[in-house]
Amino acid sequence: MKVDITAEQALDPELAVDAEKRGYDAVWFGETSHDPMVSIALAAKDTSRVMLGTGVTIALARSPMTMAVSANDLQLVSEGRLILGLGSQVKAHITRRFSMPWTQPVGQMREFVLAMRAIWRSWHEDEPLDFQGGYYSHTLMTPFFNPGPNRYGPPPVLLAGVGSKMTTLAGEVADGFMCHGFATERYLREVVVPSLGAGRAKSGRDLDGFEISGLPFVVTGTNEEEMAASAAGVRDQIAFYAATPAYRPVLELHGWGDLQTELNAMTKAGRWKEMGDVIDDDVLNAFAVVAEPDQVAAEVLRRYRDVFTRMHLYLKAPLDAEVKSAIREDLQADA
Repeated sequence: MKVDITAEQALDPELAVDAEKRGYDAVWFGETSHDPMVSIALAAKDTSRVMLGTGVTIALARSPMTMAVSANDLQLVSEGRLILGLGSQVKAHITRRFSMPWTQPVGQMREFVLAMRAIWRSWHEDEPLDFQGGYYSHTLMTPFFNPGPNRYGPPPVLLAGVGSKMTTLAGEVADGFMCHGFATERYLREVVVPSLGAGRAKSGRDLDGFEISGLPFVVTGTNEEEMAASAAGVRDQIAFYAATPAYRPVLELHGWGDLQTELNAMTKAGRWKEMGDVIDDDVLNAFAVVAEPDQVAAEVLRRYRDVFTRMHLYLKAPLDAEVKSAIREDLQADA
């Protein structure tokens, strides 16, 4: 199993430099207040081994062509070290923040990936560009705009998701799947892995060689104060995700569907600071590994060793880099 790390700050190439020195396999940059692709371009200049991933880039806020161009350039700049992680986001962000159309996210994402691959084939294999779908159409590629074959090939594409439909789609059209942090071990085993297998079967393949990137919550700390702060942060994050209607199936599997209704009502009432208090110990322990630093790796591997091919921990703990590196070393030694 590969052990990765999430960059907690964007636009700082030293984060990736430090991760490479410490032996991490990949650094992931999210799309929140900055574009992860810019962070990767900066990080690529000062690193040579560590993989660089978008975790995630919001696909439906872009067109397949703009994504294909950006990813192709980053694959060149990073000398083949890009992992293109794509996510759909939710309707409110796509329509109200990005002002882009939202019709049917699974169908849109399916065409997005297929269209992007068609564009890459037009460059790599000199294949005429003729992708015509219900959501996207790309039929023009003149020599002036064709960058030609990328000597590193196209990057691997990983899709992120929670629901079974998007997960099945990832198995069908992607090279891997990015598990959301809001996923219990039971949900992963009973819903995620079977859905990925069903998607692979649609394309005549199995899960051999397919990446499953995990992001398990971890509550840890070197003293009681740090443990309490970490637990409070993870409770808040679980509550934030649990309030989202699209994530309700994860809760319902455990019989906690009413929790989503309660938390969603709290968001509408502006009671954000109170939401973490609703997450009891049963919910916390189902979603998060709760352990002291020297026990984190053993418990993570007990739960997920046969599920994930790579992982980066969802830490809400004020740990210094040395403690994080020790956990990483334990994971890599025992994986």
